[in-house]
Amino acid sequence: MDFEVSDEQQLIIDNVRRFIREEIRPLETDLDPDAYRLEPDDDARLREMTNEMGLYQMGVPEEYGGPGVDTITRTLAAIEMSQHRAGLYAPAYGVFGSSPQGQLYSGTETQKEKYLWPTIRGEKHGFFGLSEPSGGSDPARAIQTRGIRDGDEWVINGGKLWNSGADTADYGIVYVRTDPSKGRQGITAFIVDTDTPGFRVERLVQVLRAHYTTELSFTDMRVPHENILGEEGGGFALANDYLSRERIPYSAAGIGVAVYAHEMAIDWAKQRVTFGEPLASRQAIQWMLVDNEIDLRTARWACLAAADKAERGMPFRFESSMAKLISTEGAGRVVDRSMQIMGGLGVSKDLPMERWYRELRIRRLGEGPSEVQRIVMARDLLNIGSGSR
Repeated sequence: MDFEVSDEQQLIIDNVRRFIREEIRPLETDLDPDAYRLEPDDDARLREMTNEMGLYQMGVPEEYGGPGVDTITRTLAAIEMSQHRAGLYAPAYGVFGSSPQGQLYSGTETQKEKYLWPTIRGEKHGFFGLSEPSGGSDPARAIQTRGIRDGDEWVINGGKLWNSGADTADYGIVYVRTDPSKGRQGITAFIVDTDTPGFRVERLVQVLRAHYTTELSFTDMRVPHENILGEEGGGFALANDYLSRERIPYSAAGIGVAVYAHEMAIDWAKQRVTFGEPLASRQAIQWMLVDNEIDLRTARWACLAAADKAERGMPFRFESSMAKLISTEGAGRVVDRSMQIMGGLGVSKDLPMERWYRELRIRRLGEGPSEVQRIVMARDLLNIGSGSR
């Protein structure tokens, strides 16, 4: 496993780094500290720039018109993309393009024409509807949203919770229990248009971070049978694969903001003088910075190890969970130490650290909490003979 950066990868990293520092960061000085969108004119201009640079929709395969950037390179780029104030909400505010829901690649040609292609072109966007009020960490058991077939349609009743972007989405991939007798094999994924009668955004759920999530309800919502994504009863496997893959860039984004916080803490420690000496001369500060570096290097290695296995088509569930666990917990420690080094300035809204501190706390829950990642890894460790690793 060689993670020596190639010339091509370095070129992409340098271009992303330059773009973030020269185009994104200066715009943020005039935005609200909790902003999660750019002004429309800036957004359009920057999207065009990333398109011209060949950096738009990096995760889209070549056969779908994207650049087809490999998983390792995208992981390295994700670390750079998030090094700005709003980096944890959406790296570079989505001007690099929000890749379509990965499950759509498993759709029929008709589904791709209606949902995948418009998403790639930026004309539509969707949401991921898995978690419910009854619980999100064990969706195989917690899903109570029920679908009953009625001819060529399915009648769906229930609801979802913690759905980011559902209030502005054009469609969602919603996971429904279609056969309660089959457990995980009784869960089916449906593509649901948000203008379908019976679909309702019940409320916007305010949380610790700068942005909100949503709670949805479905009341006698009729969805065509042809809107099943993949196979009937194959929804759990589809979601599991999607979540495992998404954990890698999700983890990398956390590393990026921690890198930025660490850099600010180092600069401050060198210039800040207390009792006649710079902070950098204090052993306590030195050790905090060293611990930061250890957390960052460990997290980066874990993400690249997961990306490497995914890119080579090998089982990577264990590595994906490990990357998510190490990066989110480690990044939280890095930002916390950096805030401590910065003192009062670190907790002020003059700097982005307090925002990252809040949003990283949520990252320990999103895409599966730390405890669930440990369960996933433990299951693999205790089932070595099955080939699950």
